[in-house]
Amino acid sequence: MIRNQITIAKTSKMDVTPAALLVQTASKYDARVFVEQTDKLINAKSIMGVMTLRIIDGEVVTIVADGADEEAASREVQNLLTGAK
Repeated sequence: MIRNQITIAKTSKMDVTPAALLVQTASKYDARVFVEQTDKLINAKSIMGVMTLRIIDGEVVTIVADGADEEAASREVQNLLTGAK
């Protein structure tokens, strides 16, 4: 299991389009992928769950990935949310 804290990029507001992109990205992997925000642990493959997060720019969240391809899944989700290439 991998757990990494990240800071959400200023350009990564979690409205419908970015939420859908996050779900699509996480769903490419077999690993279970979650976004942890304060006291919530949300399945990153669930559009309804991701939309309930209400993530804001500059917020710190934790990406949790567990499974055979956890490293790749975690890295891609982190890059998406932090604006890294």
